[in-house]
Amino acid sequence: VINGSGTVTGISVGGLPDSIVDAGTLADNAVGLAQMAGGTDGNIITYDASGNPAAVATGSSGQVLTSAGAGAAPTMATGTGFHAHNSVAQSISITTTTKILFQTEIYDHTSNYASSRFTIPSDGKYYLYTNLMLSAMADQGFANLVIRKNASTDMVYHTLRGSSTGYVSTSAFVTVDADADDYFEVFLYNTAACDVNYTSTGSYTTFGGFKLI
Repeated sequence: VINGSGTVTGISVGGLPDSIVDAGTLADNAVGLAQMAGGTDGNIITYDASGNPAAVATGSSGQVLTSAGAGAAPTMATGTGFHAHNSVAQSISITTTTKILFQTEIYDHTSNYASSRFTIPSDGKYYLYTNLMLSAMADQGFANLVIRKNASTDMVYHTLRGSSTGYVSTSAFVTVDADADDYFEVFLYNTAACDVNYTSTGSYTTFGGFKLI
């Protein structure tokens, strides 16, 4: 009962009975942050498989929010990616297929990069890329730059020719479907001896990739 002075009577100790206040009772935008129950720092509000409010656990620094598809709440997960560059110049012999070395890791989220090889941590679609700067390559020489799967299948290759200056820059990139434990490396076949260039910043010769889906 609300009397003429605005005093409310007739409410038992403990407040209104359950289910008395519904969405139609409240005005739009009536509930603010101050009226919400406290939670855990860093959690994200979502809905569970039953359509009820739920919290996504905070996760760790650097993780990303990952969808689990319809019928399941998202989760925080570690990103899947790596990037590396060479730390010394590499000499490439004539008419040989040579594995290119990328000794310095810039990042490797899942610790799946080692010995200039990236091993797939989980099934999915991945984007891989590489860039080389070659020097001392004869004008009439040519080379094939390859991203190779499991040491046997060429996923992409790019053919380049030497130049009168002796310097050539080339790149290759590919989107691939891969299973866990597949691995990828970079190879170069050339008809003229040359060197893979090196800079302290690693800007010339790189190898990297990440999971798309």
